[in-house]
Amino acid sequence: MKIKIALFLFLIPSFVFPQVGLDYYLPKNVTYNSKIPTPKAFLGYEVGEQHASPYEIFAYYREVAKYSDRIKLETYARSFENRELMLATVSSPKNLANIDQIRTEHLKLANSEVSKNLKPEQMPIVVWMGYSVHGNEASGMNSSLLTIYYLAAAQGAEIDALLNESIILVDPSINPDGATRFSTWVNQNKSQSLVSDANSREFKETWPGGRTNHYWFDMNRDWLYQQLPESKGRLVKYYDWLPNVLTDHHEMGSNSTFFFQPGIPARTHPMTPVKNIELTSKIGQFHAAGLDSIGSYYYTKENYDDFYYGKGSTLPDVNGAIGILFEQASSRGHLQESVNGILSFPFTVRNQFSATLSTLKASKSMRNELLTYMRDFYAEKSTDEVKAYVFGGGNDPVRTWEMVNVMLRNKVEVYKLSKNETLGNAQFSNSDAYVVPMNQPKHRLVKSLFEKRTTFADSAFYDISAWTLPLCMNVPFAESKTAVSLGQKLSEVNFPMGKVVGNSSYSYLFEWDGYFAARTAYELLNKGYKLKYATEPFEAVVDGKSKAFSYGTVQILCEGNDPKAYLEELAKRDGTVFYGQKTGLTQSGINLGSEKFRRMEKPQALMIVGDGVDYNDAGEVWHLLDQRVSIPLSHMDIASVNRADLTKYTHIIINQGRYADLSDEKIKGFLSKGGTVVALGDGAAWLSQKKIGTVGIKPEASNDGKSKRPFVSKSGYDGALVTSGAILEAKLDPSHPLCYGYKQSTLPIFKVNNVTFEETGNPYNTPLIFTDKPLMAGYVHPKNLERFKNSPAIIAQTFGQGKIVSISDNPNFRAFWYGTNKLFLNSLFFSSGISAGRFEDED
Repeated sequence: MKIKIALFLFLIPSFVFPQVGLDYYLPKNVTYNSKIPTPKAFLGYEVGEQHASPYEIFAYYREVAKYSDRIKLETYARSFENRELMLATVSSPKNLANIDQIRTEHLKLANSEVSKNLKPEQMPIVVWMGYSVHGNEASGMNSSLLTIYYLAAAQGAEIDALLNESIILVDPSINPDGATRFSTWVNQNKSQSLVSDANSREFKETWPGGRTNHYWFDMNRDWLYQQLPESKGRLVKYYDWLPNVLTDHHEMGSNSTFFFQPGIPARTHPMTPVKNIELTSKIGQFHAAGLDSIGSYYYTKENYDDFYYGKGSTLPDVNGAIGILFEQASSRGHLQESVNGILSFPFTVRNQFSATLSTLKASKSMRNELLTYMRDFYAEKSTDEVKAYVFGGGNDPVRTWEMVNVMLRNKVEVYKLSKNETLGNAQFSNSDAYVVPMNQPKHRLVKSLFEKRTTFADSAFYDISAWTLPLCMNVPFAESKTAVSLGQKLSEVNFPMGKVVGNSSYSYLFEWDGYFAARTAYELLNKGYKLKYATEPFEAVVDGKSKAFSYGTVQILCEGNDPKAYLEELAKRDGTVFYGQKTGLTQSGINLGSEKFRRMEKPQALMIVGDGVDYNDAGEVWHLLDQRVSIPLSHMDIASVNRADLTKYTHIIINQGRYADLSDEKIKGFLSKGGTVVALGDGAAWLSQKKIGTVGIKPEASNDGKSKRPFVSKSGYDGALVTSGAILEAKLDPSHPLCYGYKQSTLPIFKVNNVTFEETGNPYNTPLIFTDKPLMAGYVHPKNLERFKNSPAIIAQTFGQGKIVSISDNPNFRAFWYGTNKLFLNSLFFSSGISAGRFEDED
């Protein structure tokens, strides 16, 4: 009777919350081991009665593991807030006793040299169940309480067969930082008499909400590049096992029903085999049967896609597995009104658990087929005309180092270059270059990482359309249509430590080329050292030879003391090379005492956050400054900014977002006192709207016209105008302070919006301009591409005593766009040099 009441609750309005028990969720005609504590027995409340925190969920898993011989628990990572991330390995006691051997045998499926001797029909299937990478999509992780109870306590021939034939990896709460914020919020704002009014505070989290991790990253976009500790730890375990099926449990809008993959067929990445879609559809029949049995509505092959390999449900597709996205309409609390009636939290949890059971049933039933598919996936040889990719060199070994790490984390085979190579106009040295052959098991993943695809079957994307690794990292690369001789195969790559050349109590120089040069500079400034930066090139003697130094070279004034021992520590940490100088005379160009060495000030930045601000973009700035450059960053909500004394800050950062409540007079006052505003995307558009500076914004492109189209096609046409993430080429002025550290004429830029600047007419304030043929990779609508051509990507101008740096896009995108981080950092360290003409004395 309880089941009927709960279903009725979903279908028509009712404000009586049903007291559901375990029988509402669990399969019928199954007995359970009474020695295994139920969730309620341990937590004190039934699943779905309130929102369990990650701590409670992990504690319950440990309690169950005490009484079950089917479970092995391990901690695979710690979050930024030092919270545990747990993985449970569940199988039969016999399998667990031989788990290392089983894992070793399973990984042979990816080795074509030995996989032909395997017998898939005799091997267990490996299934990964991942819950709630978005912390406020709570039905997934709360259903994981049911998953572990069922797997530990269920008795009978059916569960025994499942455990004998399966290795089940359960990741019960993927984002404990965000999930803790969310569970605390909804439990704090829950009423005893449940309120279903969607306007109620329970359903309106405060900014930034619980979706993201500590630094406000969407962790479901970090599976491929793995810039976050949670992702790095999880993917170690993923590749340790290489599961055949991975589930990714999410939530969507409250007015929806339930979605399971496959997504829109035309939006599947071309590197994903057609067989993958067929198997996903076949598994989907099990989901449909499970949801039908409990009377739940659902849909498939709509809305979502399988294109970007950085998501949890798509990375498996390029690793010989089946990734499955589940999206459940969210109650966003305990009970919420929707167009389908009152939606209860227990109902959402039950649908997620139904999908768990149907996944396990399908995996067991299709075990031989799925194992064989993985074996065949890795046995297939590349037929691509490209035989290898060569990369490396350039002026920053740190970015190359991280590029290698990204591939090694994804088990891609990377080799040292055995001899110097010339490919087209590019020259590569075996001292600092690497080669990735296509003749390897991961050739599909390699292709997706290096290709510059610009043609697509569909013109709308759920996420980004390009992520070419060497362009993200701004590392020179070339493709070879003939095999390249391979040097040593890499298992790891050492950080490229710097060094101190010579000694001096007069001055040391270091170049701005290195990725961590900004961290070096900030620490020196924070320690009280006086720094100056060169606004023109020069040559100086280094180790008895003349060396050229470019724009942005930093001079450390020693003032009679030699800091060599301290600089050696920084060199090892940051990869910075320091050059001792015992005289102010140079070989050519400016001297060390020239006024064209400008004083570097320590940045003290404020970032505007809060309602309306894009928390992803803001979080990426915070992460860059805090984690990579070690610069303290103040955060302030818009209302506080409007009241605050801003004179203590050197810079204000305005990210993508809506700033209707921000006082333009406050920002003008800050600028009038000599401050610098760094505005990105919509933040730059807000400045333009308020006539702060002279940046003009081009009108948006439109699909309006005289030709008639069916109404049903509107969303497709409108979606095609969205620039969801493409890579464009821009011309770069290395003499401009915002481009210091770059020694190239063009730079790949990630375009993730349609904000487009008008030409300024000033030949000096546009250090970065998109080329006349800017598209390098990804999809851009022709109308937008025309708008982007020859438009400024950055405009730097003065405003009274202050400076404005307007950037059309996000140079810090998802932490893996290493190649453009320097543009943003330069706006903090070199904004004093923006004004044209002769530099005046600092004082």
